[in-house]
Amino acid sequence: MKCLIETALLTHGLKSVTNEEIRKAWTEGHENLAWVSEGRIVIGGIDQYLEFRKRAKELIRIDCDLLDSALKEGLSGALTASGTMKVCQKLKVPFAVTCGMGGIGEIKGEELCPDLPALADLPVSLISAGPKDMLDRKQTISWLINHGVTVLGAERDYCTGYIFTGERIELQGVYKGEAKPPLLIINEIEEDKRVQDRGILVAAVNAGREAEQEGKYYHPAVNGKIDELTGGYSSRLQLEALLKNAKFLC
Repeated sequence: MKCLIETALLTHGLKSVTNEEIRKAWTEGHENLAWVSEGRIVIGGIDQYLEFRKRAKELIRIDCDLLDSALKEGLSGALTASGTMKVCQKLKVPFAVTCGMGGIGEIKGEELCPDLPALADLPVSLISAGPKDMLDRKQTISWLINHGVTVLGAERDYCTGYIFTGERIELQGVYKGEAKPPLLIINEIEEDKRVQDRGILVAAVNAGREAEQEGKYYHPAVNGKIDELTGGYSSRLQLEALLKNAKFLC
């Protein structure tokens, strides 16, 4: 197996996308989704995963720092990018696949998202559509490069954003199949498909902060608000991007 696909976005981030829509979009097969069920790592296909997704409201998000305790305590949850990378390490799988990734920002408890040290420390490469828009993208890329991570574009040697278009950030080149970890490949969402109104991002960040204050997850709240304000477009866009990343490597 060449890669594992994270499930946090699919489980908590696609507010208006139904199981039936995900199944219909999952045309390539990809029997390599990764999650944790009652303390057990599960690697499965879309039908098995969608049964798990029906329990989304009771499932936690499991990153690399939480994985071992989740396994010991018999917890169930979706894996973030860093959680998937740690599972890859355990199973000797070389690549993890995500969509938007964490970075450096003002998110409570994620001022330095676990995705970054996981990239620097674990012998697993990650493919992503790039750091999420509410983060300091330039500082995120700089932190990775300064900590020995090679950061390459899938198609070009710079990146400009995730769901929205922002500052152009220079990368270290274009991935041609030869680089090894520590490695991040950024396979961006096409700019002409992105959401154009950045006022939506401001409203979404506010929704995320309100969720934090209520003890809820930040990222699902942000995704949910963007979904609401784009009529579900942002969720469908991220599903398409996750599948694009999986197809790039798997």
